[in-house]
Amino acid sequence: MAATDGHDRYRMKISFGVTRFLALSVGALLSVAAFAADTISGKVVGVADGDTITVLVAGHDQVKIRLANIDAPEKAQPFGQRSKQAMSDLAFGKAVECNQSGLDRYGRTIAVCMVGGVDINLAMVKAGMAWVYRKYAHNAPDYYSAEDDAHRQRLGLWADQEPIPPWEWRHSKRAKQ
Repeated sequence: MAATDGHDRYRMKISFGVTRFLALSVGALLSVAAFAADTISGKVVGVADGDTITVLVAGHDQVKIRLANIDAPEKAQPFGQRSKQAMSDLAFGKAVECNQSGLDRYGRTIAVCMVGGVDINLAMVKAGMAWVYRKYAHNAPDYYSAEDDAHRQRLGLWADQEPIPPWEWRHSKRAKQ
């Protein structure tokens, strides 16, 4: 009878291990499947600044979106409020489709978003209301060319004699603290 008990314990360990493995595998697959559903559709219900929006999905879930490829002036920075207003004009209260590419270090979804077929990330750069975020915008030649055009035409923040990119502005603020 003792041999049967040992055998049963062995089978229970195997069964537990298989069950645990399957549960973890299913969880991982669901996470991948959720992320693979890489389009977020909803209504823009918030604009934090020129590169961050909040989207209401399925009528009740809010998703904070960090717009890919761009970096807009901070709210306290020159052109920060104008940049936020430009994003509000482009997107607030409108239906949006966002193609997500990942999460940033703050847990925000990184995405390129479209309103009425217009890439609002690119529109911000074209209007001179955001820089191309060179650190992260790798395969985005349209963004670089839009920034060059806005700079050449002195649109938006490019009207300033020496505009300070947000990443430099944030760095200088941290260094002073």
